[in-house]
Amino acid sequence: MSTVRKIIHIDMDAFFAAVEQRDFPEYRNKPLIVGGNPFSRGVVATCSYEARPFGIYSAMPTSRAYRLCPQAIFVKPRFEAYREASQAIRQIFFDYTDLVEPLSLDEAYLDVTDSEQNAGSATLIAKAIKTRIKQATQLTASAGISYNKFLAKIASDLDKPDGLYLIKPKQGIEFIEQLPIHKFHGVGKATALKMHKLGIQTGKDLQRFSLEFLQQHFGKSALYYHNIARGIDNRPVVSYRKSQSVGVETTFQQDISSTEAVSEHLQQLFFKALTKVTEKQLSAHTVTIKIKYHDFVQITRSRTVPRELATSSNIKDLLEMLLKNTDIGRRDVRLLGVTLSSLDEQPLGSPIQQTDLFENICNS
Repeated sequence: MSTVRKIIHIDMDAFFAAVEQRDFPEYRNKPLIVGGNPFSRGVVATCSYEARPFGIYSAMPTSRAYRLCPQAIFVKPRFEAYREASQAIRQIFFDYTDLVEPLSLDEAYLDVTDSEQNAGSATLIAKAIKTRIKQATQLTASAGISYNKFLAKIASDLDKPDGLYLIKPKQGIEFIEQLPIHKFHGVGKATALKMHKLGIQTGKDLQRFSLEFLQQHFGKSALYYHNIARGIDNRPVVSYRKSQSVGVETTFQQDISSTEAVSEHLQQLFFKALTKVTEKQLSAHTVTIKIKYHDFVQITRSRTVPRELATSSNIKDLLEMLLKNTDIGRRDVRLLGVTLSSLDEQPLGSPIQQTDLFENICNS
């Protein structure tokens, strides 16, 4: 077995929008936005490359996207079509390796370290996969290749669309040193801001700090940051991992205080979590909210329901019920989170209301 791993990260290009443009020729070569109604509180799920020069990006409110590009075509998501394409793409992956770790409908890691196909070349395998995806689905994919998952994922985003980018082991450290910290996978906006305040702008800056210092400021994430700055990422490609729960959270730059603001943010977080659950082809029965007050005191509240959680109007009532017997409205809040659990597999073709997911969320 080779001592240096060969990891490929495949990321489909503007996946939802690309499927729509493939299936509906009248959408081709035009700015296309997949998401909610631009005249309600929907958000952009994804947009075509023709829409991006107007400043449109995923999770932007569709009302703002309309103002930026009123000539754009707005369509609701068709998850069944995206799942069908995703399944065809995954079948291609398994022709090259059994070590496939899907992250969502449109991206996956592949470990081809021990593959003998294409002379054992990860780059040639990635090229072959891209070609077969195009032949089978008429869609383009971008591929990143490197010796660990972190660098492979970063690489797949460097040459989009229809890209192919290789980061060799001898290039890894230099690449990381020059990489802006906000582009590190696993460093969100709040963490990037915190790092900037500590003088950490690039990977080279991050290397200067000891593990002990990072632990003081970033807790359990410190070891990941410490290792990544040195090109170390030993996470395996996990071929099957059933999710136990899916959660999202947000830390506010300024504490929020009103019950209405808390309720609205929780609804946004719920729909983001539900989108992730749906992409994993699962359904959820338990919702848990997390509240961290301004003084860092943290509480959780949960509720399990017999039917799967979906995008009905009852969600607002359920979340507001969970807020009872809390100090919301009396104490300022610095963090909110929503976790969905009690997950079951959701068979293809289930009538869960996926197409409504983007109707009631707005960018947080």
